[in-house]
Amino acid sequence: MTRAEARAARTRVLAGVSGRGAAWLWVPTGAVALVLLAEVLSPYWVFLAITAVVSSVALLGLGVVSGSAGMISLCQMSFAAVGGWIVAKLNEFSFPGGLLVWILIGGLATVPFGILIGLPALRLRGVHLAVVTLGFAAAGDSLLQQIGFPGGSNYRPITRPALVASDRNYLIMSGLVFITMAAALTAVNRRRAGAAWRVVRFSERATAAAGYSVARTKLTAFAIGAFIAGVSGGLLAGQVGLLSAQSFSVSQSLLLYVLAMMLGTQYVDGAVAGGMLSMLVTGLLTQYNVNQNWSGVVFGAGAIQALATGSSLSEDLRLRLTARRAAGKSDVKSGGTSAAAPAAWVAPAAPPAHSPLLAVRGLTVRYGAVIALSGVNLIVPSGIVMGLIGPNGAGKSTLADAVTGFISYDEGTVEFDRVNLAGRPVRERARAGIRRTFQQARVPPSLTVGEYIRFAAGRRIDQIRMRDLLRYLDCPPPDQPIRIVDTGTIRMLEIAGILLSEPKLVILDEPAAGLGHNGSELLGERLAAIPATFGASLLLIEHDLDLIRMCCSTIAVLDFGKVIAEGEPADVLARAEVAAAYLGDVGAVQ
Repeated sequence: MTRAEARAARTRVLAGVSGRGAAWLWVPTGAVALVLLAEVLSPYWVFLAITAVVSSVALLGLGVVSGSAGMISLCQMSFAAVGGWIVAKLNEFSFPGGLLVWILIGGLATVPFGILIGLPALRLRGVHLAVVTLGFAAAGDSLLQQIGFPGGSNYRPITRPALVASDRNYLIMSGLVFITMAAALTAVNRRRAGAAWRVVRFSERATAAAGYSVARTKLTAFAIGAFIAGVSGGLLAGQVGLLSAQSFSVSQSLLLYVLAMMLGTQYVDGAVAGGMLSMLVTGLLTQYNVNQNWSGVVFGAGAIQALATGSSLSEDLRLRLTARRAAGKSDVKSGGTSAAAPAAWVAPAAPPAHSPLLAVRGLTVRYGAVIALSGVNLIVPSGIVMGLIGPNGAGKSTLADAVTGFISYDEGTVEFDRVNLAGRPVRERARAGIRRTFQQARVPPSLTVGEYIRFAAGRRIDQIRMRDLLRYLDCPPPDQPIRIVDTGTIRMLEIAGILLSEPKLVILDEPAAGLGHNGSELLGERLAAIPATFGASLLLIEHDLDLIRMCCSTIAVLDFGKVIAEGEPADVLARAEVAAAYLGDVGAVQ
C-alpha cells in the first residue's frame, strides 16, 4: 500500500465509510469506557452518567424520526412516559422476567402510540406536524399529572435485579442497552430501510418512484423511534425507582428535540454527545446553584446555529472529513469511459422486440382550466430507445408523471405490458417495471454511493455486479460519499440504481442536465446500449437534440399537450411544424 492509499484509508475510517469493521469499532470501545467510568466517577456523577445514557437512548430514537426521516416530533418524552408507566405497572404486579424484560415490554407497548402519532405525518409536514406532536405531548403531560405512575401512591419503587442493584452496575447495564440499540440501528441504516428514511426526508417522490411505500417508511420510523423512547423510559424508571410526571414534561421533549437538531442524533456519536452535554450542563448548573432553566438557553442557542447553517455539528464534522478525503485524491471516480459493459448480465423477461410495451391512448390531463395534455396517443415499443422532445411547457414531464402514477388523468388509458394501470399507485408501477428519474436529481447527499445504489435497486444485489456497473457508467466506487460527487455524476448514479432494479421501462427526464460535452457523449453511448445490454426499453425526455440523434431510434414531439410528430429522428426534426414549435418559425431544426 502506498503512502497516499494509507492516508486515504485512515480518512475513510474517520469518516465512517471504510467498511463494516471500522463502523463497529465503537462497540467494544464503548463497553470498556463504561466500565472505566463506573469505577472512577463519584456516586453523584455516576447517577448523572446514568441520566446521560438514558438521554442518549431517547435521542437515538428521536434521531430516527427527526434526523433520518426528517419529521418533526416534539413528543419523545411522552413515548418514554408510556414505557416507564408500563415498567412501573409490571413491577407493581411482580410480573416475571425482571427489569430487563419489563423494559422490553414497555418499549413494545409504546410502538402503537408511535404509529398513531405517525399517521398525521402522512399528510402533515413542518409546523403542522409539530403542532400535532406537541399537542400529544401536552395531552400526555396533563394525563400523567392526573393519574400519576403506578407505585407512587403506595410507595412501591422499581425493583432492580441484584446484579445491577448498585448505581455503578446499573450504569454499565444502561450503557450496554444503548450500545445494543446503537448497533442495531447501525445495521438497519446500512440496509435499504435505513436508506429509505434518508431518501424520504430528501424526496418523497423519489422514494415512491423507487418502489417504496412512503407511508410505511414514515410509520416505521415513528414506530422504531417510539420503541427506543419507551426503552429509555423504562431505564429511567429503573434508575429513579419512583417516577413523576415532571420527568416527562413537554419542556423535556422540546429539550430533546433541540439537542437532536443541534448535534445530529441520527448518528451514534451525536446521540452520545447529546447525553453527555445534558449531563455536564445539568451537573455544572447544579454545582454553581444556577437555575436549570438556563440549560434551555444554552441548547437553544446551539439549535438556532444548526437551523441557520442547515446542518448539525455531526453533519459538519462529516462534511469536513469527507472534504479532506476528497482533497487527498486526484480523482473521485472509479472508472473511465473505456469500461466494458457488465459481464453476464441477466436481463429480465421482456416482450418480443418492438411489440408495444407502454401504450398511452387518449390521455388528457387538466389543471383547472389549463389543459396540460390533450388526447395524447403514444406507443413505446419494447427493445428501443425512444425520445420525447418539445419546448418548455409542452407537457413532457406531465406525461411522465401520469404514466408513473404521480398525477391522475381525466381521460384516456395507460397500459403497460398489456395491463391497464388505472388506479395503481406509484410504488406498484415501479415494482411492475416502470422506473424513472426527475428533472432535478433526487439523491440524498447523506448517503454513500453504495447505500443509494442498494436503495434504488430495491433488492439484494451482487457487489461485483454493482462495481462493474459503476465502472461502466463512469461512477465513483460504492464507499464514496455522495456529498462530494458532482451533479453530472449524480445523474449517472440515478441511472445505475435504476438499471440494477432490472426494469422493463426506464423514463429519463433530462438526464444530460449538468453534464459537459464529454459526459453527454458517454451518456449517449450508454443509453443507446440499454435495450441490448440490460433488456429495458427507454423513454428519453430531453432538450439536447444531439443526444436524441445519438441514441434514439424513434422520437415523438409534444407541443401544447399534443403529439404533433412521431417517427425517425432525422425525418421528424426536419419537419416544419417541429421547427415552428421550437423556434416559432418554419424551417428545419439544425
